[in-house]
Amino acid sequence: MTGAPPSAAQVQARLAEIRAARGFVLPHHGAMAAALPDLHAAYEAMYRALTVDDHHLSPHLKEVVWLAILAACREPVGTHHLHRFLATGGTEAEAAAVFRLAAWAGGAAPYATLAANWQGHLPGLDLMAEYRAAGSTLIAGSPLDEAAARLALIGVQTACDEPWGLAAEIEAAYAAGVPEPCIAEAMSLAIWPRGVNPFVRATEIWLRLMRDGRVTPSSAFRAWADTPDQGAFVASPR
Repeated sequence: MTGAPPSAAQVQARLAEIRAARGFVLPHHGAMAAALPDLHAAYEAMYRALTVDDHHLSPHLKEVVWLAILAACREPVGTHHLHRFLATGGTEAEAAAVFRLAAWAGGAAPYATLAANWQGHLPGLDLMAEYRAAGSTLIAGSPLDEAAARLALIGVQTACDEPWGLAAEIEAAYAAGVPEPCIAEAMSLAIWPRGVNPFVRATEIWLRLMRDGRVTPSSAFRAWADTPDQGAFVASPR
């Protein structure tokens, strides 16, 4: 063991800072404050950069994506995002539209199985296009515009680790003119409830779509796509 544990006063002070900044304290904050202060500091910095600071999504659109992710993942922790959604102008009608999309996103897995095994028997039916079209039917007439809806679905498919559905939604987002930095930020929100590995796999899907010519990236994202040797570590032969 190394380092002296924090004092009771230090733990209380750290938790008071969190409560003042967020309006609530969760049990893991206390565990880290008492036993892992360095991790706690890094955790707070990442939380702020990932979920609090403004980047490409508007505050309201970010909460739309958050609601979709939490609903799709059946995650009860996160009611503060519902509060933020309402505080940034969200309505119950808009929340209902988000929840419908989150539920519909679960249909990607059956479609993926059909596409992998039955597509060859149905040459006149593009199953990925059919999946996207069905999503468009849900979006039409809802309080959400297509860009917001596609970003919510990208967040959901990233968090749910569903590669086929994610590919469909990235293609739909490009077709709708959604800015690439917004796509990246929507994906990144899944890191908090689901960890970094689903985000890694989601970016692999995106990279493949760019390299296969299924989407046309901007110059900055083309630079990413053109960078060679991206992927899992492979040990050098001995």
